[in-house]
Amino acid sequence: MSAYFQVIGVSSPGETLMEVAKQEGVTTIAIPMTRSITPVKDLKALWQLYRLFKKERPQIIHTHTPKAGLLGMMAGRVARIPIRMHTVAGLPLMESKGFKKKMLEFTERLTYSCATSIYPNSKNLANFIIKKKYCHPGKLKVLGNGSSNGIDMEFFKLNPDSISSADELKKKWNVTENHFVFLFVGRLVKDKGIEELIDAFTRLKQTQTSIKLLLVGPFEEELDPISGKAKQIIEQDTDIIHVGFQQDIRPYLALSQVLTFPSYREGFPNVPMQAGCFNLPSIVTDINGCNEIIVHGKNGLIIPVKDADALHRSMLALMTDVPLYLNLKANARKMILDRYEQNKFWGILLDEYHDQLKKYAILS
Repeated sequence: MSAYFQVIGVSSPGETLMEVAKQEGVTTIAIPMTRSITPVKDLKALWQLYRLFKKERPQIIHTHTPKAGLLGMMAGRVARIPIRMHTVAGLPLMESKGFKKKMLEFTERLTYSCATSIYPNSKNLANFIIKKKYCHPGKLKVLGNGSSNGIDMEFFKLNPDSISSADELKKKWNVTENHFVFLFVGRLVKDKGIEELIDAFTRLKQTQTSIKLLLVGPFEEELDPISGKAKQIIEQDTDIIHVGFQQDIRPYLALSQVLTFPSYREGFPNVPMQAGCFNLPSIVTDINGCNEIIVHGKNGLIIPVKDADALHRSMLALMTDVPLYLNLKANARKMILDRYEQNKFWGILLDEYHDQLKKYAILS
């Protein structure tokens, strides 16, 4: 986008923001924003965003994530920025209850009311927003086939480097060609279905040998932690390999056979797309995004949410039903390429920016 616009990236401070500045060659500005409800810190961030917008006078503000969306859209409206776009990539309120759910619904409606356009990153998520009447349907638009950024098919593909790195990891963990490796990538929290995954894998070990479960992602103690029992199994079971957060997940995709992704809620997750690029079938839950990326029986299997029995059966099926596995594997990459290739998505997003600018020019 920096070939067409002057781009300024705003996020919380940290190494990642510095990496983005270097990698993308754009100006970045650090404004601390928390992921939880912190009124004093949120007001401070809101004021900082308002001052930034008044100074820079951008034509377009495009926000991602609930907190950045709430603060960015509010500050943008008060600063009278003409085009205020917000991408919705999942709703934490789907798994919330009671007062917290009501609070999250209020902030979501407030975000949408301050935005000029809302972009759910999946069609089912758009339908959910319409059903709940969080905003007028005319504000909503799904770009392309969904996703927030598409997928870089050249980056996510088997190549000699990723294969070599995968071979080194196999030696490190004593993973042989006879092992069947199930992979999970993401935060190790309850609403990612980690407890169901541990349950299913533990049962699978009772009848199957030479299997491994590879967990790529950090524990998260503050927000939605898993049970002590599940964490203990992860730490003690020698067939469960937990590697924590990894900047480059390609070697882990290269050494795995199946992605297991039993999440309770998503917007439009990147991980099943990334796995598909590496020819991996996916087992996903029947939720927003996942049930659009994966077509049951074509490039993966779809199971009910919070159903460890169904997850166990699906894992067993992909281990033992070779024709099924090979068919899903053969379709995996092509189905991602046809629908979510990144350059196509970037073109759609660029067109949307230009359409919004034209619309503003007409209105002004």
